Amino acid sequence: MIGIVVPAHDEEETLDACIASLRLAACHPQLDGEAVRIVIVLDACTDDSAAIARRAGVDVLEVAFTNVGLARHRGANWLIDQGARWLAFTDADTVVEADWLVHQLTSRADAVCGGVHLLDWANLSQEIRRRYLAHRRSVADGRHIHGANLGVSVAAYLAVGGFAPLVAHEDVKLVGTLQQHGFTIDWLQTMRVKTSSRRDARAPEGMGALLRSLERNDAGIG
Repeated sequence: MIGIVVPAHDEEETLDACIASLRLAACHPQLDGEAVRIVIVLDACTDDSAAIARRAGVDVLEVAFTNVGLARHRGANWLIDQGARWLAFTDADTVVEADWLVHQLTSRADAVCGGVHLLDWANLSQEIRRRYLAHRRSVADGRHIHGANLGVSVAAYLAVGGFAPLVAHEDVKLVGTLQQHGFTIDWLQTMRVKTSSRRDARAPEGMGALLRSLERNDAGIG
């Protein structure tokens, strides 16, 4: 079984689209009918995210961590208990492509890291777009790590203890730990997702915070 973990904190505006894209990916014919379970980890939500998730018929866990590392780890452990062999991670303000899971499952690596496109790219100013692209190019070898586009085998995940209880950069920490333990990483920048370009960030040092910093011409975050 393939498991998908989506942490959510007050994501009523984007959750429907996220779940719809995951359902489409879960039905891809190249998965050969393998079961896919989607769990939304509702972390201290005060909006209608819970109702939206339940109406969509996906699995729901409610927690009050206000900590994305703990939320991802809780969802991962729950799916492992259900029999998952592979864990795919994204965010509630993100939509994935129909072949998202296929890319991950056809890789021979222990973990897969993909890229992101920004939704509403045209609504960003030309200067912000220029700064964003310059920031992306500054990352060595184009090896970007995004919790919104990440997959890992259950065996590798368990071997390194899973996500650390971090409020930011839990994805970077996990991938770094996997590398330190000799697990293989596939950097599939062609495996892209589309994520929100909002600036009211849920994670303190996530994409929204990066875009805010670029507006201030201060790219020290991210």
